[in-house]
Amino acid sequence: MSGRQGGKAKPLKKPKKAAKDLDDEDVAYQQKQKEQEKLRKEMAAKASGKGPIVSGGIKKSGKKK
Repeated sequence: MSGRQGGKAKPLKKPKKAAKDLDDEDVAYQQKQKEQEKLRKEMAAKASGKGPIVSGGIKKSGKKK
């Protein structure tokens, strides 16, 4: 064995992915997903300003000493 072949072999490069052809349904679906994500972020921002929804804290058992 020569010194050049020792150790790990380099992984082969993967071919680049071809750009997909998107039809109208795919474009509409992606747009809908973006709008839903935007709406979720807005709702989370509104909810975070009010503080925690549940403020029960640590629940204690009914046992007394």
